[in-house]
Amino acid sequence: MARAHTLGIDDGPFDKFASARVPIVGVMMEGPDLVEAVARTEFGVDGDGVTEFLADWVRSLRFHPALQAVFLGGITIAGLGVIDIRALSDRLGVPVLAVNRRDPSENRVGEALAAAGLEERAPLLEATPPPVRVDDHLFVACAGASADDAVRLVRASRAKSEFPEPLRLAHMIARAYAAGESRGRP
Repeated sequence: MARAHTLGIDDGPFDKFASARVPIVGVMMEGPDLVEAVARTEFGVDGDGVTEFLADWVRSLRFHPALQAVFLGGITIAGLGVIDIRALSDRLGVPVLAVNRRDPSENRVGEALAAAGLEERAPLLEATPPPVRVDDHLFVACAGASADDAVRLVRASRAKSEFPEPLRLAHMIARAYAAGESRGRP
């Protein structure tokens, strides 16, 4: 998949105590250098049912039939909306890759869920496939493809940074939408 058609999905920044909805942006690319489409939606802060929401949204997009993989910036979106990447992969019929700069097995999402009274979402954390190291500062958990294929897909989708380009652009656009301009790393 040297020029795979991939979709990067990321959310914009938000104030947990003032925001009801969080902007979510998807960027579809062919390879690491050709943007084919950009889409936008919103999801409630710490909302439930995010996997089904994302599946329905992506399937409704005109470019869905060409999609070969989805990149996510981790398994949470809009705060503590926990994505079941296996179920999302099954619903979309393509691999879903959750990309992180830090080893996700060392994160504290479980503690955050408990503090927010959302312990019922904790099994989704345990159901997430174990992450594999792509490079020194990049990890990926994948559903719908082997670990080796996931690493190859991440590497083939990079251009300017260590992050896959569709995910990097989705992050920048979502941030610009929410904050007026983009900055920082995904």
